[in-house]
Amino acid sequence: MSSKNKMDQEIIDKIISFIENMEFGTIQITVHDSQVTQIEKGEKYRFALKKNDKGKGKQ
Repeated sequence: MSSKNKMDQEIIDKIISFIENMEFGTIQITVHDSQVTQIEKGEKYRFALKKNDKGKGKQ
């Protein structure tokens, strides 16, 4: 496998790993001169809101 193909596979593997290990979030891929130079991930954690049984608002 050539050095370029090795690097391409490493990039693909990293992107797949980010996707598989993320529940909510974004993956940003930076390209410079037709080459991937950086990959960033931003994860979000979501929590369900509990309903207030005492009414709709503060009184």
